[in-house]
Amino acid sequence: MSSVPNGGQTAPMSFPPRLIEGYAHFAGGRLREEQARYRELSEIGQSPEIMVIGCCDSRVSPEVIFDAKPGELFVVRNVANLVPPYTPDGAQRAVSAALEFAVQALKVKHIVVLGHAQCGGIRAFAEESKPLSPGDFIGRWMEMIAPAAQMLGPRGDEPMGTYLARLEQASMIKTLDNLMTFPCVRILVERGKLHLHAAYFGVATGGLSVLDRESGAFMPVTQADHASALATPRF
Repeated sequence: MSSVPNGGQTAPMSFPPRLIEGYAHFAGGRLREEQARYRELSEIGQSPEIMVIGCCDSRVSPEVIFDAKPGELFVVRNVANLVPPYTPDGAQRAVSAALEFAVQALKVKHIVVLGHAQCGGIRAFAEESKPLSPGDFIGRWMEMIAPAAQMLGPRGDEPMGTYLARLEQASMIKTLDNLMTFPCVRILVERGKLHLHAAYFGVATGGLSVLDRESGAFMPVTQADHASALATPRF
């Protein structure tokens, strides 16, 4: 049995050792450093100003990419960082429920759609991959990308990598459009109380680009942006 700092109890050996190791490191380091904040959050509850809708790809963790502290981000992750259009009686309720909670209960001020390069869900859609199971849950979920693909038009002779990058970004823009179909989102955006964003993370390079809505282009975050952000207190 592995001993961990959890009140003297021990964890079953079947529990992944890597997680036990990681928790031990967390408990002995970051938890000690931020214990006061955890206690405060336990008493007053969470009040993040930013919701991030990210992909469940293990390489793209919003908390890691944005160096988030406990309670800073309200994160929802799914295959290809998608949001279905507003359909109260539809089947895709998990994302809609999280969105409703973030906007109506937590009253977040920003929603960031975080996409990334080499997205497996986008590739599966583009290559019309065979279902992984009889239920074809991924295929049915990825049908939401179809409008973005139609907007781009046929790939033609374009290299697959270039096309996939364009489709990844087009899908994010379509997700922003889908967010605006939710009345609670649209009303707050129109009143200037809620702001929608899209950001694109390069897995290989670590680079981050942010959508400029006027031009429709994703603009790289520069060193000047880094310096300006670091000069602004986070709390």
